[in-house]
Amino acid sequence: MTLPAEPPAEFVPSKSETPAASPRTIVGVRFMRVGKLYHFDATGYGALKSGDRVIVETTRGRQLGEVVNIVDPTKASPPEGGYKPIEGLASPRDLALQQFWKTKETEAMINCRERAHQLGLDQLGVKIVKAEYSSDGARLTFLVAGPDDGQGKLETKSLRDDVQAVYPSQQVGLRQIGPRDVAKLLGGMGACGLETRCCSMFLTEFSPVSIKMAKEQGISLNPDEITGMCGRLRCCLVYEYEQYVAARKTLPRRNKQVLTPKGPGKVVDVNPLKESVFVELKEGEDFRTYEFMKADLQPADELEALKKKAASPCDRHESGGCSCGKAQKRNA
Repeated sequence: MTLPAEPPAEFVPSKSETPAASPRTIVGVRFMRVGKLYHFDATGYGALKSGDRVIVETTRGRQLGEVVNIVDPTKASPPEGGYKPIEGLASPRDLALQQFWKTKETEAMINCRERAHQLGLDQLGVKIVKAEYSSDGARLTFLVAGPDDGQGKLETKSLRDDVQAVYPSQQVGLRQIGPRDVAKLLGGMGACGLETRCCSMFLTEFSPVSIKMAKEQGISLNPDEITGMCGRLRCCLVYEYEQYVAARKTLPRRNKQVLTPKGPGKVVDVNPLKESVFVELKEGEDFRTYEFMKADLQPADELEALKKKAASPCDRHESGGCSCGKAQKRNA
């Protein structure tokens, strides 16, 4: 097992300067290209802009992140405990230090995998997916995935203790991640054939996905059709789900009787996004299916109700406002 090298003497984290008093500034910071957005208090650090690099303290150590946007403090919802302040703008030395430790991550991952193999954890389905140093090298976190059997948290204390002995200068931690996070980190082609998976290309957070979403959109429930490379339901089932739900509310349901320009018929299918309906009409002894737009249809039961109302006597003639000719005389 290769022991970690110490950074050159010139790679020492810079100390942040105390900012001058100024109006409150909240910034959105991202730590990876397609990662979750976190908000920090950047008050006193001047006019920050998108693309600026800042140093912040996180649960995973001192990290170097990129400013993505500036948030209006009056419209932001602060987390419990308030916003954490940024420690300062990243200097060229900070950027060089981060790059130095990144070059050590692959070596650390190989060492951790080697130790996991010696402990027999790989036989239990434990996988070391990635190693991450904090920007100053003080912390080393290994992202670990377990077997997809729903057994919950992995027991990796022995592995952490062994790796900690190899890296005494760093605080070593193991963080378990799910199959979706693994697919996002590894990247690659999507199950649909897209060159880059959605999660690696633009999804910053994972939304809950259910079989109901596939049913609502009329998608085949064949596992090969709705399962992503992570083994979970495809994230794209969420994309148009709300549009389908909203559109279906305005269209007649299947098996409902409707009136069309070609006569009465039964709804056999709908196309929510196109707002069209497929209606089965009887033509002689045969049945044929036609597609009609929503505006061309009228529910048969609704028309029947209108006919009954038109045929019933009017009850407004006594006030003098009736001209339908169907007034009923009140019994004396």
